[in-house]
Amino acid sequence: MSGDGDMASVMGFSGFGKKARTFDLDAIFEQTRRTAVERSQRVLEERHRENEGETSHSVSTQKDNAAATFRKQESGSSSDSDSDSDSDSDSGLIGPPVPLPTGQDEDEEELVGPPLPPGYTGSMAHSDDEDDEGGDEDEDNPVKKIPDTHEITLQHGTKTVSALGLDPSGARLVTGGYDYDVRFWDFAGMDQALQAFRSLQPCECHQIKSLQYSITGDVILVVSGNAQAKVLDRDGFNVMECVKGDQYIVDMANTKGHTAMLNGGCWHPKMKEEFMTCSNDGTVRTWDLNSEKKHKSVFKPRSLQGKKVTPTCCTYSRDGKLVAAGCQDGTIQIWDRNLSVHTKFHCRQAHTPGSDTSCLTFSYDGTTLASRGGDDTLKTWDIRNFKKPLNTATGLTSYFPMTDCCFSPDDKLLVTGTSVKKNEGNGKLVFFDRASFQRVYEIEVTNAGVVRCLWHPKLNQIMVGTGNGLAKVYYDPVKSHRGAKLCVVKSKRKERQAETLTQDYIITPHALPMFREARQRSTRKQLEKDRLDPMKSHKPEPPVSGPGRGGRVAAHGGTLSSFIVKNIALDKTDDSNPREAILRHAKEASENPYWVAPAYTETQPEPVFAEEEEEEEEADKEPQWKKRKI
Repeated sequence: MSGDGDMASVMGFSGFGKKARTFDLDAIFEQTRRTAVERSQRVLEERHRENEGETSHSVSTQKDNAAATFRKQESGSSSDSDSDSDSDSDSGLIGPPVPLPTGQDEDEEELVGPPLPPGYTGSMAHSDDEDDEGGDEDEDNPVKKIPDTHEITLQHGTKTVSALGLDPSGARLVTGGYDYDVRFWDFAGMDQALQAFRSLQPCECHQIKSLQYSITGDVILVVSGNAQAKVLDRDGFNVMECVKGDQYIVDMANTKGHTAMLNGGCWHPKMKEEFMTCSNDGTVRTWDLNSEKKHKSVFKPRSLQGKKVTPTCCTYSRDGKLVAAGCQDGTIQIWDRNLSVHTKFHCRQAHTPGSDTSCLTFSYDGTTLASRGGDDTLKTWDIRNFKKPLNTATGLTSYFPMTDCCFSPDDKLLVTGTSVKKNEGNGKLVFFDRASFQRVYEIEVTNAGVVRCLWHPKLNQIMVGTGNGLAKVYYDPVKSHRGAKLCVVKSKRKERQAETLTQDYIITPHALPMFREARQRSTRKQLEKDRLDPMKSHKPEPPVSGPGRGGRVAAHGGTLSSFIVKNIALDKTDDSNPREAILRHAKEASENPYWVAPAYTETQPEPVFAEEEEEEEEADKEPQWKKRKI
């Protein structure tokens, strides 16, 4: 044994040759379970004592039993620990740590045990109820969801923005106006300068009436003042142009396309390749993207007397099964998309006859139709009972034939714009409660009429087109997503003026090798190379102040050329007689020869000048009639 002790001291083992301590895990788990039961019983006792004023006998009995069992378990474990401690002497323990004594975790907030009784109303439950009530109030008030705390302004031009379109994902906005331009705005690519990345005139000199992305967002329908609608892709390139009909045919169903100016158009909400247009030729036509030579079907609105009337706006229902058109005689006519002859719903006096119904739109649930009339009204209709309107709002001035109205994403609000004359107030965006039709909110937009409005359900942002060439985007940093929030956080890019000084590179692939230019480098590398060139990177000379320095004269204009020009202008010598001008310096040259005369002193003959003869003097004295005529 003494040898083992020496070996232990040499190798560093303090408990060499001793037996490790063992634990009864089942006993430990049972002890923990009983402790949890006891604590839960104690909490329940206190609650019953506060509510009822007396203690339940059964609970106290269970508590005593649990305590007795626990004391028995504790005494058993203490005897085991005493026996083990004798064998361990004063050396360290080997094995897992000893479990914590009971009662150490009593001040923890989280209770271990059975769930709370159903009638309990504590502090935590009460605070949760208050939060839920506050959230319910916000949900019940749709005005709180209007995203109008922030706005950005996109400068389309100077004329009316008559068309707005936003793709389904909310990444790109397209605007069109009376200036014939269509501008593309990319929220993710813009910075705080808010510049459009593309501008084009797809329909030449025709005003843009309507713009709309398809349900997939890959093509755009462009409706302008001519008779042919166009379809562009996302980058503005032409995909399709509808054919023009024969204007000498009386029955419009027998022509292949429209024969008069278009008034509006929209895409089918379910089929990505079908769209619809309405025109002054008195027809509503549906088209297929794959067949541009002929329309798909024709709907012909008719008055009460069976005469042709002009549709001013058209739309699909949310499921795409119904086609609705607002007409100039004040009627709203709805057809089944597959049955183009007779109307399914017909309201004869929806708006004042002779006024242009500027917009029709269906609610998201598909049961309510909203119409914006040229008679300064906004009405809602239940298409199941189409005889009279559900609600009517008056006094909404409209000077534009494309004034919009739209539903909020939660279907609880209805939005439209109002028009004003110049210098007579501000155009407003007005919000109505769909159920009560009370005017619950309004936004003053600008000092011109509000023409287009669009509330995107995914972004929760409101786009507005105005009569003075502005497109405004209203958003809320908390309630809105992406869209305008992406571009307002980007700082403006610094313009690099040096880039405009680089030479243009002319590509000549078939030039001879001796005339072929070197391959153009990137702008940054070219600038770095030019910076090393002392001639190209030479700083221009600053203007000379004072009398001049470094060979530059500053007294008369700053340059040597201006100095010489001024001296020439001041020279008043008369050079009309060349002989005298040459001989003027003869005396000085003969007295002080410096340049030419010393070299020819020995070989140069004496100059002999001709003398004036007397005959010439006599000739001057002759009478005029004897002189020879030259």
